[in-house]
Amino acid sequence: MEQYFRSALVAVLLLLIQTTFIPYVSVWGYLPDIFIPWLVYVGLRRGQVEATVSGFAVGLLQDLVATKFLGLAALSKTLSSFIAGYFYNENQIEQSLGSYRYVLIVMLSSVVHNTVYFLIFFQGVEGSLLMSVVQASIGTTLYTGVISVMPMFGFSQRYHTSWAQ
Repeated sequence: MEQYFRSALVAVLLLLIQTTFIPYVSVWGYLPDIFIPWLVYVGLRRGQVEATVSGFAVGLLQDLVATKFLGLAALSKTLSSFIAGYFYNENQIEQSLGSYRYVLIVMLSSVVHNTVYFLIFFQGVEGSLLMSVVQASIGTTLYTGVISVMPMFGFSQRYHTSWAQ
């Protein structure tokens, strides 16, 4: 029960950071999604079902606070955390979290999240839908991947693993 309370507290803290601080660190108009590294952590640590439920809850919370399309972030975060949960292996939790695999899983989850999100978000926009989706997805995914290097090094130090494994 304590881990669920702690997860809820982390989700609220990340939501506050995402909505207040992150808009100030925009690079060429792209913002990192700090929920994705956390959802990948949940997927690698606790498995697919818990990651999927966490993704839906966090996405719905983010929809209620920050976006126009109710349910869009919930859908995209649910799908991305479902994908992240595929990499759960209880024998390799520390090795996955403390190595470059964590960053790659974050980037894969981010690609899934951003593609679904922007495909729906950009409906009705003038110009090429596909180009807009690809451009926004790549920029946001790369930025989220760069941000996820910091927790990877933290996990590497905590679990005494080599990040290059």
